Amino acid sequence: MRFVNPLPFVADLERSRRFYEGVLGLRVTEAEGAVVIFEGGFAIHEGAALHRTIFGQPPVEAGPWGRGNLVLYFEEPELEAAFARVSAAAEIIHGIEVQAWGQRVFRCRDPDGHIVEIGEPE
Repeated sequence: MRFVNPLPFVADLERSRRFYEGVLGLRVTEAEGAVVIFEGGFAIHEGAALHRTIFGQPPVEAGPWGRGNLVLYFEEPELEAAFARVSAAAEIIHGIEVQAWGQRVFRCRDPDGHIVEIGEPE
């Protein structure tokens, strides 16, 4: 068995694509129907469609897909430039901080409330 990629549910596929492609700078490798795949294997899926696929019915709850219990981690060598770009377009959880393990990171939320962590490569 091998792990392929996380597949977070998103409410608005195009809004999330604009965030990950336009704000974070990820390159789209495939966009087909309710899924967008980015270079490196990260992908997003329209939440209601994926919910129907998995559970056989539409979601009962309305509300954000991001529940604050999953972190999507990215690395960026130009951390200050990334922070300036992202902070203009996303809710920042905290600015650039040195973590206990010595890495500098900042965290924000994507349009669905998923936690996004961006750190310098170690």
